[in-house]
Amino acid sequence: MVEEHPRWGFWKCYDRLRLLGHRWNHKRVYRVYCELKLNVPRRAKRRIPQRLRQPLAAPAVLNGTWALDFMHDALYGGRRFRTLNVLDEGNRQGLAIEVGTSIPSTRVVRVMEQLIEVYGRPAAIRVDNGPELTAQTFVDWCARHTTEVRYIQPGKPDQNAYIERFNRSYREEVLSAYVFESLEQVRALTDEWLQTYNEERPHDSLGRVPPLTFMPRPNRPVESGYRVST
Repeated sequence: MVEEHPRWGFWKCYDRLRLLGHRWNHKRVYRVYCELKLNVPRRAKRRIPQRLRQPLAAPAVLNGTWALDFMHDALYGGRRFRTLNVLDEGNRQGLAIEVGTSIPSTRVVRVMEQLIEVYGRPAAIRVDNGPELTAQTFVDWCARHTTEVRYIQPGKPDQNAYIERFNRSYREEVLSAYVFESLEQVRALTDEWLQTYNEERPHDSLGRVPPLTFMPRPNRPVESGYRVST
């Protein structure tokens, strides 16, 4: 029966045996089922720890809180790719959009190290509960840099609304606007768009000015929690 229906589980096989007239007890059948190593491993649902609600407060402070999130898309030939988007909530500046077919936690850490060299260390990072961002590699990196990790509650993307809005703009103006044949094309157009977003594109919630006009960055790396004088 299993040879004919390899994806049938135990109970489906057992019910079929009963319909065929076999009156064996289910415990006896299950012992034989397991001895033949026919029990299919169940895909367990990943348990996410309970998270505290994260208030979405973004004071006008550079490197106060960075927000991270992933996006997915595909090239014209069907090859899937991902992007890691990083945003400074203080001035809504897009700090980076990393593009690749695979972005594990080690690559996330590498991107963060590069950003710290340019912009300084963030006091906190707001993220969801994705496996790359709950991995011990990422958690340990944040601990070494004394950066607080603010996990949003599962199923509550509104608690990371600033980067969700950033993702929407990136989706509408780049990912959904072009047909890409290679990752190099994605990276080239993404870099061009990110510069325009930070320096030219008016931002409604910033008084209709670009992020770097609303709050420019000093030439040197900014220490975490650095407030720009106005």
